[in-house]
Amino acid sequence: MMQLRICHETFYDYSPAVDIAQHMAYLQPVNTPRQTLLSHSLQIQPEPAQMRATQDVYGNTRQFFSLQTAHSQLRVTANSIVSTRTVPLPASVVPWELVRERFRYCAKNPFDAAVDFVFTSTHVPRHAEFASYARPSFSEGRPLVLAARDLMQRIHRDFTYESQSTQVNTPALLALQQRKGVCQDFAHIMIACLRAMGMPARYVSGYLLTQVAPGEIRLVGSDASHAWVSVYIPDLSWDAPAERWCDLDPTNNRDGWCSPGEDYVTLAVGRDFADVSPIRGVIHGGAQHTLTVGVTVEPYDILGSQSQSQSQSQSQSQSQDQDQGQGQGQGQGQQFVSETTRGGQ
Repeated sequence: MMQLRICHETFYDYSPAVDIAQHMAYLQPVNTPRQTLLSHSLQIQPEPAQMRATQDVYGNTRQFFSLQTAHSQLRVTANSIVSTRTVPLPASVVPWELVRERFRYCAKNPFDAAVDFVFTSTHVPRHAEFASYARPSFSEGRPLVLAARDLMQRIHRDFTYESQSTQVNTPALLALQQRKGVCQDFAHIMIACLRAMGMPARYVSGYLLTQVAPGEIRLVGSDASHAWVSVYIPDLSWDAPAERWCDLDPTNNRDGWCSPGEDYVTLAVGRDFADVSPIRGVIHGGAQHTLTVGVTVEPYDILGSQSQSQSQSQSQSQSQDQDQGQGQGQGQGQQFVSETTRGGQ
């Protein structure tokens, strides 16, 4: 069992100032069979005029907030403490063909909520190339858990992790063809391959505790968000649907029951990244903006020792210039802004 502290800070610098803004954040870790949220706080500067939290259809907590006065900067800081644990993956023998037939449409079949994760989504299209890449892992009668693990291992072996090789809007098909990308690309590719074979697969956003080399200091803000995949395997738990998911991380070649490991923190799950972007919103004004993100993941038991953390941060920066009126939404000068999840090995 581990206890982990996560600080996720997002900073927007606007020019000119934003007049009004509406935002939605997915920054509160979920409770799962392998993870318990011990505490969470969300600080927003300037103070929002309205703020409320609701659950989405997949059980994630989303927090809405609005800013009704002009502001040239926005800082959103999420602090969370979670307890994580791992349990050995039970033996699973269900063949992948049986799972495919379970989700093939047939009148009067019982409903299974996992069907939402079989179909195409914003970043996960259906294409013959995904099926072609996946097929060698799905031999006749092979248990789904073994087929999915083999697919994960092949992606880990065949693809090169390369920062800046793709953008947040790079199509999964292009990343498949060029055989390189980052964790978000690998997750979308694997999900597309699994769905091409008829398997329910979902996108998981979260964090991974990075290991500090001997003699080095853990830098505050130098971590990144992470992304991996979850595949639905019915015989992992016949009584508890929430425990029928096997998580697989093609970036690091790790897998486990409901989590790849106790050093992983699950933030949210969805059909793909579009469902769980850490922060998204609509702003009026702010034709140009710079986004800076800093993430820190550290064991909770070292928080009292400031000597083990250095108060300097490395961050991911993204500048984006947009013309007034070209964003999504109604009204002149309105834009859609979103924080990306690009790094994280």
